[in-house]
Amino acid sequence: MSTTISSNRPGGGIKWRWPSIHPEGRKFLLIAAIVTLCFWLLGWEIAGWLMFGLTVWVGAFFRDPERITPLGADLVIAPADGLVTQIAEVAPPPEIAGPDGLGDAPMLRVSIFMSVFDVHINRTPVAGTLRKLAYIPGRFLNADLDKASEDNERQHFVVERPDGIRIGFTQIAGLVARRIMPFVSMGTELSTGQRVGLIRFGSRVDVYLPAGTTPQVLLGQRTLAGETIVARIGDGAILDGVGQ
Repeated sequence: MSTTISSNRPGGGIKWRWPSIHPEGRKFLLIAAIVTLCFWLLGWEIAGWLMFGLTVWVGAFFRDPERITPLGADLVIAPADGLVTQIAEVAPPPEIAGPDGLGDAPMLRVSIFMSVFDVHINRTPVAGTLRKLAYIPGRFLNADLDKASEDNERQHFVVERPDGIRIGFTQIAGLVARRIMPFVSMGTELSTGQRVGLIRFGSRVDVYLPAGTTPQVLLGQRTLAGETIVARIGDGAILDGVGQ
């Protein structure tokens, strides 16, 4: 858990620093680096430079930057880096619906698409107890397609806040992604913005918002996991924006 304390009060400053590589990615980075070195030792320069580029990309893919998470009782924070590709009213997934999940009434779903160039460490949008963790095997369609929410390999989370409000979110595999990895288990007490999982390589995360919650992001907007405010619980004004 991060010990960084931040504020928007005047004073102080912060310096940029290189993000760390998540432990899950270090073995892939090492393998790519060894293959690159072997190619160069064999005199295969073109292959060596191609592998060097791949090694750099692997390191970038598994980067795990520190994030400063806004704190507030009504805030829902982005679980993923990426592009907001859909905001729609849908029924909650059957695996996390019902009285012990998100209920059966339609909910607003905010979909965030992660390209292979985005950070792929996912974070919990709210603090609370992890009440459900459901892995569903499936296909590997383009994660940007609407039916990917129902057909692709996916992993559902339901987090119950201390006030009883439940937020659901789902990691969805894509065309390239072939592994969804959770970092937490059922019953875990989570803090807002805590790392909860990883998807390799390129995918999507859906967030299911409770009734009376208005999204605070726009279609086409980019989000940062653990930092961007996706929604505020309770009534709020509808947002409009302009691309420029």
